[in-house]
Amino acid sequence: MAARSKARKRAIDILFEAEQRQVNAGDLLRERLAAPVTEAPLSEFTADLVVGVVDHWNAINDLLTTYSQGWTLERMPAVDRAILRLGAYEVLFTDVPEGVAISEAVALATELSTDDSPKFVNGLLARIAEVKPTLA
Repeated sequence: MAARSKARKRAIDILFEAEQRQVNAGDLLRERLAAPVTEAPLSEFTADLVVGVVDHWNAINDLLTTYSQGWTLERMPAVDRAILRLGAYEVLFTDVPEGVAISEAVALATELSTDDSPKFVNGLLARIAEVKPTLA
């Protein structure tokens, strides 16, 4: 797995853990940076991803809610929410090519979630990428 893919997975781990523990992901990130719980410290890219998602949390959640036809955020598996938040952040707020961001999110969904999740993640992030030019 490439370094940036590993960094994305670690960002998903933090976003998922924060939600499960009902703590702010930014606070959990600061805790992990101060006292790592793994042999390898978190990369700068992982930290940037988590901070970006946290900084745009409400906008991302609003878009996911708006474009996930028939699915509320609460109804989605928690790992899918984390993957979608990260994917939406990369699609909307970074220089990562949209296709790369979506492909990485789909790969994470394939590895970490249900059999139906990759298709759902792909469709929802593709829709967000499609409407991106209309969001101002």
